[in-house]
Amino acid sequence: METYDENDIRYQQAKRQVERLRGFYGHLFSYIAVNAVIVLYNYSQLEPGKSYFQFKNFFTATFWGIGLVAHAIVTFLPNISFVKNWEEKKIRKLMEKRRTEKF
Repeated sequence: METYDENDIRYQQAKRQVERLRGFYGHLFSYIAVNAVIVLYNYSQLEPGKSYFQFKNFFTATFWGIGLVAHAIVTFLPNISFVKNWEEKKIRKLMEKRRTEKF
């Protein structure tokens, strides 16, 4: 098995991407599980003759879904220019700050 230098920038980037993926999949699992429970509860409380397709029954799934899509974009498209530029600027700024603090 090949060993990797934990100080290597490529290793750090890969590790950060794996952490993003793990966070996204946890978010997705929570979204599915919680919304399944909400659907079951709403369906059990449905009055006879009423349609399930009402906005109140999809409120949580809709707005949480928007957040989930945003999380997916950040996770799976990390090379979006504004995200990448912000990360690079922040890294440079923190490195400069640490360098000046040592001296």
